[in-house]
Amino acid sequence: MAALSDYAENLVLNWLMTTGSATRPTAWYVSLHTGSPNDADDGANEISGNGYSRQALTVDAASGTGGTTSNNANVTFTASGGDWGTISHIGIYDASTSGNLLWHGSMTASKTIADGDTLQFNTGNIDLTIA
Repeated sequence: MAALSDYAENLVLNWLMTTGSATRPTAWYVSLHTGSPNDADDGANEISGNGYSRQALTVDAASGTGGTTSNNANVTFTASGGDWGTISHIGIYDASTSGNLLWHGSMTASKTIADGDTLQFNTGNIDLTIA
């Protein structure tokens, strides 16, 4: 993913560079968006309704020199009860509803989701990089 949110940037900086405490998230959820969410997380463009809910995300520990990790299990969304529109971006939140946006970025290709369609991110397809 391309960008850390303002919240996540501050969390990382406070943890790495100060003696203050930083509360680490204990769960992570993928969100779908019809446009780019922004660093300030004003709730822009996250879809809602028609059976939509954020889906749990688990990742492998980062290793090597790339500063990258990725999802270690499939993440699957299924539209039920209506269309979701064209999904172009995803986010990573620390809660299944509300919560704090941690990461956001565009998908390699947009996907139009109609009632009954499934969107799946296979293992290893959601990359998180700090560079």
